[in-house]
Amino acid sequence: MFSKILIANRGEIACRIIQTAHRMGIRVVAVYSEADANARHVAMADEAFHIGPAPSSESYLRAEKIIEIAKKSGAQAIHPGYGFLSENTGFAESCEANNIVFIGPPSSAIAAMGSKSAAKAIMEKAGVPLVPGYHGDDQSVETLRAEAEKCGFPLLLKAVAGGGGKGMRVVNNMGEFDDALAAAKREAQNAFGNPDMLIERYLTQPRHVEIQVFCDQEGKGVYLAERDCSVQRRHQKVLEEAPAPGLSEDTRKAMGEAAVRAAQAINYVGAGTVEFLYDVDGSFFFMEMNTRLQVEHPVTEMVTGQDLVEWQLKVAWGDALPLEQSQVKTRGHALEARIYAEDPDQDFLPATGNLRYLSTPDESAHVRVDTGVTEGDDISIHYDPMIAKLIVWDETRDQAINRMVQALEHYRIAGVKTNIRFLHALADAQPFREAELTTGFIDDHRELLFPKSKLDTHKALVLAAGFVLEQRKSREVVSTDPWSPFGRQNSWRMNSEYAQPLQLQVGDEIHDLKVLERDDRYQVYVGDSVYNLTARLDDDYLQAVINGHRISIHGNLHNDQLVLFYEGDTFNCTVYKESYGFEEMAGEGSLAAPMNGAIVAVQAKVGDKVTAGQSLVIMEAMKMEHAIKAPADGVVTEIFFAEGDQVSEGAELIAIEVNDPEAKQEEAG
Repeated sequence: MFSKILIANRGEIACRIIQTAHRMGIRVVAVYSEADANARHVAMADEAFHIGPAPSSESYLRAEKIIEIAKKSGAQAIHPGYGFLSENTGFAESCEANNIVFIGPPSSAIAAMGSKSAAKAIMEKAGVPLVPGYHGDDQSVETLRAEAEKCGFPLLLKAVAGGGGKGMRVVNNMGEFDDALAAAKREAQNAFGNPDMLIERYLTQPRHVEIQVFCDQEGKGVYLAERDCSVQRRHQKVLEEAPAPGLSEDTRKAMGEAAVRAAQAINYVGAGTVEFLYDVDGSFFFMEMNTRLQVEHPVTEMVTGQDLVEWQLKVAWGDALPLEQSQVKTRGHALEARIYAEDPDQDFLPATGNLRYLSTPDESAHVRVDTGVTEGDDISIHYDPMIAKLIVWDETRDQAINRMVQALEHYRIAGVKTNIRFLHALADAQPFREAELTTGFIDDHRELLFPKSKLDTHKALVLAAGFVLEQRKSREVVSTDPWSPFGRQNSWRMNSEYAQPLQLQVGDEIHDLKVLERDDRYQVYVGDSVYNLTARLDDDYLQAVINGHRISIHGNLHNDQLVLFYEGDTFNCTVYKESYGFEEMAGEGSLAAPMNGAIVAVQAKVGDKVTAGQSLVIMEAMKMEHAIKAPADGVVTEIFFAEGDQVSEGAELIAIEVNDPEAKQEEAG
């Protein structure tokens, strides 16, 4: 077996490969860009080499540099992971030319599957089912009519030179064919200068079902069950599972055997995935082959009990496949959710930021977390925004879904937008539970997948107040007299009851709360309503009772940004400095950026006298402007940014020397 390998990748997949390699006693060499100098995969590896600047084109895609480092470090093989160079024919050839084992298929197999039209020709010869249709040169109306009859309805007329939906028509029967053909040809001619058409069977409710295949260097091949990857957004998988619900054993066997034939037709070696479109009538058709390990491989590992990275290493070394087909068994059901830094409410726009707070579910035989990040890491603009893969297993699909819903509730992130709330709604949606799966699932069920918050705003504000006040209590200076009110941060006043103000901003709306502390409880006034609250904070865990309703939540308060987590949902608000007692603002003050954004305007100069509430800086973030205001009267002593500068959340913008009212009283006296 190899004694040392190099991983030509980063993040989650690099960490995943390192875990198996170390378990097998293999030393690992990592490579890293400037942005990844302190990354988890670098810390886990036995040694690591800097490879270039942050952009992947200048680092992880530098094939010649990676080969050079492999030779320099004495690595016998290179594992490409997925993405980057994993399906790069030239890189595989370079490894072969330098006597370095490429832990993947031969370059010829990668090339064969790189062209979709060539791949379909190979699959047709191998007897792998293709979507019925016509791709010929004869474009006469008579021939196209005849081929349409052979194909069957509904069918899709598609411009050969097409794209963007132009020159495309769905035809439901022969009566519609002539008019649809004429219209599609006109559109294709106008858009592309080429009226030629191809015909394909139109699948109205397709599912995306794929088969994990493995072949050794002797040409033997097996399939390790199937995965359903139908739940997608923008043609990218979101939630995967194994086995695929509702497939008959005959279909599983036929699909698996077709996948092995596909792999053997190109002399495949190692791990590969053959992807099929599966129709409602039980028919399936070849779509493409991915000549690498898939992102979703853990669900196959969970149901088969096999380590696919270990299989890759053994096969690359020259060992036979660990199991014969008859020995491959599956048990239970597994699901994988891809946790991304993205904003589902903004059409899944990728997000960046700092993982200032990260709490994951406990791992066990039922729950697995594959990740390449730790708390405090940045999600940058340079790489894929996937934070982690959350994988669960249980005896049945229903139980596995329950596990996933619970695990997502225990996955808590603050500092960057994520899709966790969306994934929670998706996994818990009744149509998903009932396996009503198609590639259009998300578009078909948008109302279910973007639900209203589970916490009403008033109750959330009361919980936020409890979290803020209890955290302040936990930071109070310990007094020699534990009963003395003078060490408290609750705006206590002698001989009077004082309801301290607390301002919380949710979105663009500012909520004015008043809080009266009485013994071991609070009275919180929100608008015209009053809430009796008892609260106990243990680190990030708040146990509260609001008007007799017991609620437990987790939260994170950082630089006045508060995030509460409740049953897979989040509540975000900003705590305003103006509402703090003076003791928290005395002496040197500073204003910090509440979010990542750009400085639009600086409305003060060093030396300016400012008053509480005066707008000092205007920031723009997510196409909205935000005013940053002075927390108290004082004098501006420093300004750290200028108009047009990009700033990160928490960055100090302005320093203020805050006026001391007690000193003013002494001067007046």
